Amino acid sequence: MIQATLHQLIVFEATARHGSFTRAAEELSITQPTVSTQMKQLTKAVGLPLFEQIGKRLYLTEAGRSLLVTCQAVLKDLDNFEMAIADIKGIKQGKLRLAAVSTAQYLIPQILGPFCQQYQGVDVSLELTNHQDLEARIINNVDDLYILSEPPEDLNLEIQPFLENPLVVIARKDHPLAGQKKIPIKRLQGEPFIMREMGSGIRRAVQQIFLDHGITVSLRLEIGNNEAIKQAVAGGLGISVLSQHVLNLDNPHGEFTILDVEDFPIQRHWYVVYPKDKKLSVIAKTFLDYLLSGELGVYVPTDPRSSRIR
Repeated sequence: MIQATLHQLIVFEATARHGSFTRAAEELSITQPTVSTQMKQLTKAVGLPLFEQIGKRLYLTEAGRSLLVTCQAVLKDLDNFEMAIADIKGIKQGKLRLAAVSTAQYLIPQILGPFCQQYQGVDVSLELTNHQDLEARIINNVDDLYILSEPPEDLNLEIQPFLENPLVVIARKDHPLAGQKKIPIKRLQGEPFIMREMGSGIRRAVQQIFLDHGITVSLRLEIGNNEAIKQAVAGGLGISVLSQHVLNLDNPHGEFTILDVEDFPIQRHWYVVYPKDKKLSVIAKTFLDYLLSGELGVYVPTDPRSSRIR
């Protein structure tokens, strides 16, 4: 039996995750020599090297990778145990690990704010990433819950819609179509367009509706970042389609307007997903129930076709 302390496992997990003694020390609020000493003692207990150093970066050895899998399972089980004990005591406290597509960066703070006020003992870890990396995190069971707008179809997941995610056509306020009512979708023919990157769920939805109506737009820019798209629209480079949640149209000095185009908004949803065989922690189940309660109070920019609070 390997004689390793819980503290050594915690230090090892942080070091392995960061690939750095220094960054692990910063996260754990201990000194870098303490991290180094703990890893030397753990390496001696295991009997094999756990890391190899190339340049300034630490890489896990085969033994280190194997230990990390075990270590993460042990620490997650301990977290779940602590949450279960807190729940028995009538307290909601523990760690909530969330991952979401980057577009949700405008939405998640509005959801987490009231939740964390209600459950002040909950610490949240949030990872924002692209759809491909999020799918990899789901496969590797890295987080408790995942939030995205287009769930993978080839994974065995529990999938729950919890909020509307309308896709709208946006343009600069001085665009010739701004302020017009019931614009025929054919009017978009030939318009200079700013698209999300290939593989984006928004792009697929937009391409499908244009294909259904036989419309060809002029692709001026392809950008993988919503903020950059908004800046391009503000610069007069073209129009685009984005989730209404990423806009701030109530700002009187804002540069954007939603065009009242036929067949828009495209009605989509935000989904919360997790592997079907996953046993949710007390905190994860509490957050899931919160998402599905229908009382999120999420702010949506004012527009004649949408409500302000959802």
